[in-house]
Amino acid sequence: MLSDAEASERVRVLGAVDDVPLLFVCDHASNRIPERLGDLGLGSRDLQRHIAWDVGAAGVTERLSRHFGAAAVLAGFSRLVIDLNRHPGDPAAMPAVSDATPVPGNRELSAAERAERAAALHAPYHAAVAEALGACLARHAAPLFVSLHSCTPRMSDGAPRPWHLGLSWADGAEASHRMRAILEAREGVHVGDNQPYDLDPEEDYTVPVHACSRGLPYLQVEFRQDLIATAEGQDRWAAIFGEALEVLLRDLAPARARTVG
Repeated sequence: MLSDAEASERVRVLGAVDDVPLLFVCDHASNRIPERLGDLGLGSRDLQRHIAWDVGAAGVTERLSRHFGAAAVLAGFSRLVIDLNRHPGDPAAMPAVSDATPVPGNRELSAAERAERAAALHAPYHAAVAEALGACLARHAAPLFVSLHSCTPRMSDGAPRPWHLGLSWADGAEASHRMRAILEAREGVHVGDNQPYDLDPEEDYTVPVHACSRGLPYLQVEFRQDLIATAEGQDRWAAIFGEALEVLLRDLAPARARTVG
């Protein structure tokens, strides 16, 4: 499914595990489609929309990785080819319709075609996440796992989303609750509590598989994409989130020390 060049670009790993107990991941970092699949029957405008990627999320991830000197794992291809935050067998992982937009290249996929996409993109990405997390665990007890996304500024019915960012959580939500309090202590920052999406272990894949299954602290964050669509917005919200993350890491340090003990 992928050319040799494309295979080498299906996952981007930035930075390296260092002295900070932290790993960033970005499941929907790219809107790129493998050459063999053409444009999946979509126009260039659709491929710039949220259906194809999480607008701005890669830029925020890159900035946070540099700021903290922490590793980051970013997807190299579009969520429309296969959504890396879904179980590969889930029909929604390769949607025939996304946000009311038909995706002709995903219609009537055979079981073999689905398996090929999973092997080419889903498995290597999650192997890279597992490898980076394993290296982090070898150096740090209970590192913080941070999954970065973005969401549209309006819901599907047109209602505005008032939150600047949202934190999604399920079991083991202590880090999310603390992070929300830290962020909202900053004047003018409005944080969604399991809004606009909750974390559903039956639907979400990355955080449940890599963090929840290990009992690790985690954050799954949804930045509003209109706030991070430009380089200036990415700078601003990476700084706001990064400052809060520094406080959270200090708050988590005693629990991490008890884990070591």
